[in-house]
Parts: sequence; structure tokens; C-alpha cells
Amino acid sequence: MIQNTFSFDQIHLEVARNASDDFNLFHDKHKWSQITHNPFKGPIVLGFQLNTLIEYQFYLHRMAHHENQIIEENQLRFSNYQITFVNALRPQQNFELILKKTLIQTIPELSLTNRIAIKAENKTILLGYKKETSAPLFLASTDLNALPDLNALPDKSAVPDTPFFLKRKFINKGNVKNFLAGSLAEPSDYFDELAHMARYPEIFPCSLSSGALLEKAQMEGHDFKQNPMVYTSHEISVDRHILKQVKDNEKLHILVHQHPESPRNTLNQTDIQLRSYDCFGLLKNNDVLFRIRLNLAPLEGILKNLKR
Repeated sequence: MIQNTFSFDQIHLEVARNASDDFNLFHDKHKWSQITHNPFKGPIVLGFQLNTLIEYQFYLHRMAHHENQIIEENQLRFSNYQITFVNALRPQQNFELILKKTLIQTIPELSLTNRIAIKAENKTILLGYKKETSAPLFLASTDLNALPDLNALPDKSAVPDTPFFLKRKFINKGNVKNFLAGSLAEPSDYFDELAHMARYPEIFPCSLSSGALLEKAQMEGHDFKQNPMVYTSHEISVDRHILKQVKDNEKLHILVHQHPESPRNTLNQTDIQLRSYDCFGLLKNNDVLFRIRLNLAPLEGILKNLKR
């Protein structure tokens, strides 16, 4: 087991949110107080910021334990993250990231799995795992072969004859470096211009989905102050083979499918209905870079449940 202690400063939040165009009020040092009944008493760390720190710690762990060789030899091209958010993390709050020993499974096929936890002040911030597999663990059955030419569609528009909303982004190297630095990861482990090295991280392209959801909600007239939503979980599958194709200013099509809220899809042991989104990140030729299921819950419902 590996256990390290970290803390974020507000400048890390500023860098990360600006690099990923995340205008959620929860992370804004000026506007957090405008959120109705905000219990956090200040800005909170971004979910994808924590995911990126986790990704970087796994990079160091795999290198130290020579596990990348196993991944390459067995063509475990998919990096999968299952993250459940339990509490919020604030700037200048010390926290521990716990990475459990790698479990190598051979049945039904070979995979590498590690449990993850982040804890602060005797509270669990998040729980989950990272798993290396030969096929995506999440949203693998969604068929994207019949999509129209996404380049011909306007940004922030509905994709005809599909359930998808389209948000077009660009993977800019400068923003990637800043997001890494804001997530307590070392950018020089990913980019070295003198050595002609450019290794794009797994989570940054996924983080752009948050901005896509915010822009979709804004177009629909959602009130971010009166009806704030918080992440409850991320389920992410990234195709590392496709990731190797990414270049500076690569065009990224983010497809968002919002599921209807349902009493059959609720926060654990509560009657709080979740808002679930399926997000896909596509590069040229509609190559699927990532697949994500994002679950959110209304803050008001969570606070009412805590008072019971």
C-alpha cells in the first residue's frame, strides 16, 4: 500500500478550472457564496483535478513496479477509473491518497486492479479503483458507427437522429500542462520539448466533459445558484491506443446523452434521484478516446437527507 499526503492551494483550483473551462460556481473563489445553502464555506477542489492526481500517482506506481511491461505485453489498452465521491475537499486541507497493492487477475481474462481512497480529517473524500483491461469497462455497448459528420454540425447543437448533444473542444498542450500542474502532477513527466516528448495524460480530455455539461445546462436555462448539482460518481474508460494519436490543438468532439431522471436511479440508500450523463470523446474518424458515465445529485436533496 502507498500512502502520500498532499494539499491544494486556491491557485491550483484557479489553474485547473481555467485550463478546462470549468465555470462551476463551487470552484470559484468569488462566486461560491452565491450558491444557495452552500455547506462548504468556500471553494472546493474539482473532481477531475483529483482524478488527475490519482492518474499521476498511478503513473509513478506503474513505473516503480515495472507494471507497464505487463500492460503492454498483454495489450491492456483501456485505463478504467471508478470513482465515488463521498465528501468535498477544500483548499489548504491536508489529505491522504491511499493506493492499494496491485491485484493481477487472470479470470476471465488478465487485468490489473488497484483500490483507491482519499481521506482528510478522518473523513473519506472518495473511494474507487483503477483497472487496466483489454476492453472498456464502461459504456462498451454504445454503438457510435452511424453518426453523421460531426465536423459539419454547429458547436453546442443536437446531433440529428441521436440522443446526443455536441460540444466541440480542442486539446491544447498549454492547457494540459496547466491542468497537470494544478492537479499536483509534474508536467515534465509528460512533455519535454527538447527531447521531443509529448505524452498526453488520460484524464485531461475527460475533464472537458464538465464544461460540456455546464454549457448544455446553461443553454437549457439551469439556475446554477438556486439548483446546484454535485458529482456523486465518475466511471471512465480511456483508450490509450487512441490517446497516443493526440497532438497539440487536436479537435475533440464531446457527445453528451442525458438520461431521464428515474426513481430506479437514486443515490445510495436515499430517494435522491440522480442525473446521469453518458459522455464520449471522439477524435478524427470518430475514434473513441473516452467513455464516461457521470452521475450528479442536487445539493438540496443531499442536505435534506443529512438532516433526517
